[in-house]
Amino acid sequence: MRTLWAEAIGTFFLFAAVIGSGVLAQQLAPGAVLLGVLVVTLATVMMLQLLVTMLGPVSGAQFNPAVSLVLRLRGGGSWGGMLAMIVVQIAAGIAAVWAVHAMFGLPIVQTATNARDGAGLWLGEFIATFGLILTVLLTGRHAPQSGATSVALYIGAAILFTSSTCFANPAITIARAMTDTFTGIAPASAPAFILAEFAGALAAHGLERLLYPEG
Repeated sequence: MRTLWAEAIGTFFLFAAVIGSGVLAQQLAPGAVLLGVLVVTLATVMMLQLLVTMLGPVSGAQFNPAVSLVLRLRGGGSWGGMLAMIVVQIAAGIAAVWAVHAMFGLPIVQTATNARDGAGLWLGEFIATFGLILTVLLTGRHAPQSGATSVALYIGAAILFTSSTCFANPAITIARAMTDTFTGIAPASAPAFILAEFAGALAAHGLERLLYPEG
């Protein structure tokens, strides 16, 4: 239960940082897309650094079904434990969306209308997630003490260089389909993003196994 609570707290604050910073940026400077992206990037990097440092020793600071799947494929935990983690990640992400809406005086229940479709965006999500998982695996292998910094820096960079602005997380894709704000994604666009995310995660897992077949 301690692991699941840590995962819930971490996922909640990470997703709240992503969505809330986007709302704040657009309220303070309506229509300033670049400012919104930069504010979301800064909030995400800072929160990730903090959360992975604080909760990594408890739950592994996964906060992401794609990460949980890859860690299970590498022999960590159990399938039941992985499913519990994913349920907690999704539930905490939805709670974060509702909390952000309440903080900013927005309708609690929303459906995103921001369509994000096209091969370029799907490729962006594949690359974003591929790089994230490779960062997690290779940093964990070579410099585990730098895990929090490496993951935070990668996500910050990927938000700025990928066409999709780096969701790289099926749980946050689901959560962002439930907010009609700056960071939202229309529900019809979400399944392709989620498929690209899992594909990128599995490709990174496969490459790491190829590079280090001894385990």
